[in-house]
Amino acid sequence: MDVTQWIIFFLVIQVLHGLATWKLYIKADRQAWEAFIPVYNAVILMKIINRPWWWTILLFLPIVNLILFPVIWVEIARSYGKNSAVDTFLAIFTFGFYSFYLNYVAKDINHIKDRDLQPRTEVGDWVSSILFAIVAATIVHTYFIQPFVIPTSSLEKTLLVGDFLLVSKVHYGARAPQTTVALPMIHDAIPGSTTPSYLKFPQLPKFRFPAFQSIKRNDIVVFNWPVDTLVDINNPYGEVRHKPIDKKTNYVKRCVGLPGDNLSIKDGYVYINGTKNQLPDRAKLQFFYKVILNGVSPESIYQKYNITEKYDQYVFKTETANFNRPQFQNYLKVKKIGVDITKQDSLQVNFTANIDQESFNLLKLDIAESQLHVNLTEDLATIMKSDPDVKSVTKDLSNSTTENIFPNAPGYTWNRDNFGPIYIPQEGKSIDINVDNLPVYKRLLTAYEGNTVNVKGNQVLINGRIATSYTFKQDYYWMMGDNRHNSQDARMWGFVPFDHVVGKPVFVWMSYDTNGKGINKIRWNRLFTTVGGNGKLTSYFIPFLIVLALFFGYKKFRKNKKTT
Repeated sequence: MDVTQWIIFFLVIQVLHGLATWKLYIKADRQAWEAFIPVYNAVILMKIINRPWWWTILLFLPIVNLILFPVIWVEIARSYGKNSAVDTFLAIFTFGFYSFYLNYVAKDINHIKDRDLQPRTEVGDWVSSILFAIVAATIVHTYFIQPFVIPTSSLEKTLLVGDFLLVSKVHYGARAPQTTVALPMIHDAIPGSTTPSYLKFPQLPKFRFPAFQSIKRNDIVVFNWPVDTLVDINNPYGEVRHKPIDKKTNYVKRCVGLPGDNLSIKDGYVYINGTKNQLPDRAKLQFFYKVILNGVSPESIYQKYNITEKYDQYVFKTETANFNRPQFQNYLKVKKIGVDITKQDSLQVNFTANIDQESFNLLKLDIAESQLHVNLTEDLATIMKSDPDVKSVTKDLSNSTTENIFPNAPGYTWNRDNFGPIYIPQEGKSIDINVDNLPVYKRLLTAYEGNTVNVKGNQVLINGRIATSYTFKQDYYWMMGDNRHNSQDARMWGFVPFDHVVGKPVFVWMSYDTNGKGINKIRWNRLFTTVGGNGKLTSYFIPFLIVLALFFGYKKFRKNKKTT
């Protein structure tokens, strides 16, 4: 629904409300016309049902109002003496139209001015408490702070798998929900199922509250994954469906490219406008390395350096004459065994391949050495190079021209380690558009900016008109993981529009290590730590416990003092 449709819908609701309640307003010593004036009628209604005026604000908050409307329908009935279970049922399950009955049909009803607002039963008290706890939590969750858990290792060393974050929505400006009908505080699907927790219609126009700061380079940002259509995020080849922006899966990455930047990646390092991007000192880039061992077991190296992301394989060797035999090469071809030669001279060939025991025996192979593929920080790679148990450590940079890399179009031979240059669009800025750079910006033009794009010969048509340039309607960002060889990020799916930005992670309140044992499953040194900042990570868990103990101690002291 666009703005005009929402205005019409709002006015229709106001007319229906007036028609359903104007006599009830009169019975409460108000004027009939007050039931028809938008917003003002809600303020007066709060007085009639003896509730605070600020409930009116809650009526205009998406999702929150879904909880509050049934409460108000029941409150209207009770304000006129209709307190039975049947009255409550009819007020709720007629979606408020029970007020028409009260207004025109019900006899001998009178407004109860000083109605007792306390629930009459223990169950009613519990229901009332739970409802308003949900309302308060939904407001905080939607507009201020949202909990988030780190599911992958793309920002390993800065944020760990199992970190529980608090994400601030006020830093970059909280978004008003576009999805108006949804279960409170449930993001995509009903827990334990793939059933959507929301209705796609109606949708509110985009609106964001003013921000306290703009996104800065190298900020860690939570955003809605722009290309998400997966019913089950853990099944990339499963069923798909269209999702509203605010119901797409939440991702967390580091913003390495800002609107207006020219970005490129060289040997895994990001360059902005030709200058190498300098990460904060807490950030640790990771790459996969090929590590050749000096006769020791892979497990001993894994344990020594606490390596968790890894796989190992043998380097096989055979005489060059044997390797070059037609029978040898034909066997590899028939069995579809791919070979990666690591060393070759006139006497011997060393290679890696997926070789089973039968093939190993038939081809008369020997094992030359163990080769590990391990994910390391650059500091750890340097340390391992001086280890006598390690023969060599080589960064596993890609030289592929066929990787699944944005924009996935002919003529673009970029890979994960060498990419670009690419211009990151900025709101209000224009660029030339042609058939050569269209693959980079086509999804942006269509999915994010709402245009139709076609190509006719060498001409680009935007919304049916020949276009040689385009002016962007919003800012875009380039999000990447520090774990460069194990991160699903912008290199795979491109730009992140500003309307997809959720917020800024500010605090780790809990961290759980599934590989730990017993009490060590909790990473105690990460509890109550900040996400940003420089220097050594500092936990504020002990100060928090001290403040908490002082608070409860003070409350107990006050209570004892009152009883003496």
